[in-house]
Amino acid sequence: MRSMWKGGISFGLVMIPVRLYAATEQKDIAFRQVHRADGGRIRFRRFCSVCDEEVPYEDVVKGYELSTGEMVVLDDEDLADLPLPSTKSIEVLHFAPAEQLDPILFNRSYYVEPEAAGARAYVLLRDALEQSGRIAIAQVALRQRESLATLRSRDGVLVLETLLWPDEIRAAEFPFLEQDVEVRPQELTMAASLIDSMTSDFDPDAHHDGYREALIEVVEAKIQGRELTQPSPLEIAAGPSTSLADALKASLAAAQQSAGAGEDGGRAKAIGEASTSSRASKARPAKASSAQAGAGKAGAGQTGTDESAADERRPARAKAGAKPGSGKAAAGADGAGTGSGKSGARSGTKAGTGRPTRKASSARDSSAGGTPSRPVDRRYEATRELAGNERTSTARPGSAGPTAA
Repeated sequence: MRSMWKGGISFGLVMIPVRLYAATEQKDIAFRQVHRADGGRIRFRRFCSVCDEEVPYEDVVKGYELSTGEMVVLDDEDLADLPLPSTKSIEVLHFAPAEQLDPILFNRSYYVEPEAAGARAYVLLRDALEQSGRIAIAQVALRQRESLATLRSRDGVLVLETLLWPDEIRAAEFPFLEQDVEVRPQELTMAASLIDSMTSDFDPDAHHDGYREALIEVVEAKIQGRELTQPSPLEIAAGPSTSLADALKASLAAAQQSAGAGEDGGRAKAIGEASTSSRASKARPAKASSAQAGAGKAGAGQTGTDESAADERRPARAKAGAKPGSGKAAAGADGAGTGSGKSGARSGTKAGTGRPTRKASSARDSSAGGTPSRPVDRRYEATRELAGNERTSTARPGSAGPTAA
């Protein structure tokens, strides 16, 4: 940066030599006025309205026009005699709390750099301002204009901010200030709630100049010779006129929704994972119940098959005079026949054992009203039936002997 002023800070009897640098700069796109036909630059020349001749810059002086149209001419010698004690110094007048200054008074900001000889006194003033929490009210003359200024510490550097004089602030005189405008308490409460919901820390990096960025794109497109697409204007849907209270309610709801979107994002993800695991844990008992229901249905469906097979084998075993002790072997043979083939696979029993398998059909037992039915052990029932038949056939000869005798 290039310094634009050199002088000193007058702090009591202490003089601190410093330099001033412009702390801000405008980022506007600079344009030249040119001729549309050939792009030639437009030049401005100074012509006198009296003699109609071009006037060189060194012959131009300042003039003050009176209400009568007459002109008072002032040259550099006249202005040199004006008293400007703060031309080369920043005179500290007093110190004050920062909150007492209205921001409307602020004009321009400058960085203050100390000279090598005044670095120690500079740091002393900076640290004293930081510890006290106050700012210095000073007076300085820049570019032939004297103005009030403040000195404060910012990021380890003193900043000089020129202020406007009080009579340079326009008075706010508007007709509505004289009117008695009524505001309802409900509207005031909703407005306060809206302000609370939209309150956040100010981050200057979060804002940018969208118009300047779009203007740079237009210039770059012209340089590259590309065709530009004219963006359509923002269309605002014309809705019915609403009251102030309705507008506040809608604004408050939108602000709360946008504020809660970021917080509920992570919470919704955690809730979704929890619900997924909960559904998985609930599905496990259901699968087990379905398996039991399938096993019961298979066992119930097999009942008719076992009974028909037992009826077919009863006469043969009765004629052969099977002993009661052979019922177990017969039941084993019955289980082997039942568990073989597709019917055995469907019934869910192992071949040769008659035991129901762990994997069963997941079909629901419609006849039981959705409740799983208990599988029937047909091996046990077939054994009991065969044993009863054998006892009957064995007892008949014994009972007939004494009767015949």
